[in-house]
Amino acid sequence: MTSAPLRPVAFGEFVSRAHARGTLVVQPRMGFSDPRLMREGLAATRSADALTVGTLTLDSYTRVRDLPAARKAVAEGVPLNGYPLCTHPAATTHALLDGVLDADFPVQVRHGSPRPEHIVSRLLALGLDATEGGPVSYCLPYGRTGLADAVAAWRTACTMLAEATTPVTPHLESFGGCMLGQLCPPSMLVAISALEGAFFAQYGLRSVSLSYAQQISPEQDREAVAALRGLAGELLPGVDWHIVVYAYMGVYPRSRPGALSLLTAAARLAVESGAARLIVKTAAEAHHIPRIADNVEALETAAAAAARATRLPGPADSEVYAEARALVHTVLGLHDDIGEALVTAFRRGLLDIPFCLHPDNAGRTRSFIDHEGRLRWSDTGALPIGGASTSSRTVLTSTDLLSALSHVQRSYDCGGIP
Repeated sequence: MTSAPLRPVAFGEFVSRAHARGTLVVQPRMGFSDPRLMREGLAATRSADALTVGTLTLDSYTRVRDLPAARKAVAEGVPLNGYPLCTHPAATTHALLDGVLDADFPVQVRHGSPRPEHIVSRLLALGLDATEGGPVSYCLPYGRTGLADAVAAWRTACTMLAEATTPVTPHLESFGGCMLGQLCPPSMLVAISALEGAFFAQYGLRSVSLSYAQQISPEQDREAVAALRGLAGELLPGVDWHIVVYAYMGVYPRSRPGALSLLTAAARLAVESGAARLIVKTAAEAHHIPRIADNVEALETAAAAAARATRLPGPADSEVYAEARALVHTVLGLHDDIGEALVTAFRRGLLDIPFCLHPDNAGRTRSFIDHEGRLRWSDTGALPIGGASTSSRTVLTSTDLLSALSHVQRSYDCGGIP
């Protein structure tokens, strides 16, 4: 059975228009394998008391291209941890989105694949136009796919999106601001996101978003978003771009008040720093896979907090910006092709993610939380930064690491970090 393609929605334009009106767009991280439940989740997201966009988060089998396993699970009625976009018939997905997706409610496909060509092909065939990821951010944290292979695959995926015959401009979001979720100094998150955005643009994308995940220090986070905005202005001329903030991606508070307080802080960060979109997390994160009601509560909590916040002037310059700019321009100087430059940078340790075990990551950098609650480098390895921004502290014990990993959770559960 076949059905007509869906009417595409310009995801980037929708967010940019909302941002121009001064309204924060909020978005869940939601995916269900049952089409009826997925439709119910999208409809609830749309009906929430907030300005929202929808999410189709895909399952792990689809992420790693194990489509036979996805087909078997669907045939046997086995629940998956996301929507198997490449497995359900097109007519099923069209029926799921019919009457939900329209010009007032765009939907983005989120997936986690280092080799996403099959996903991009499918979403374009369905008439969808927005997705996210990147050659570094969907490779290093998620498995052992070689970085060069991921770069080649994402080069193809970008070209597919850029050359797609669609009435609207396809949109691609970098996941680079979320590397490993926590304990990565903001300058590296900013640099990876900016470099992935430039990679997308080099291969023809004209609508992109750059991400940054909430960390520990609100002041440092505002500096980071300002740095990301500054680099985007330098690197993306002629491209429609916006900034998306993620609620904290690390160990989440176990108490309901702590979790909602952390989400509220993320919404304040988004507004105060001038971001256009916020990816929420729920009060259920530490306990179970969030239900639809959990996601709606998170969306409405974030929207209410955003309505009470106001934009703050961003710093014209900062340590975060100086470090991120040094990283970005060092990489760009390695090769005219940004993908090749990324591979070379990681091979030489010029980009190096703390605590990342991927074989293509040098693994020589380390970070720690200083006495002001800011994420700092304790060891910069071969990073082209050094200087006064690097702490003299070089020893990080396993106890230090475990304490740092739970710092935000403990602080918010105890009512700390305003």
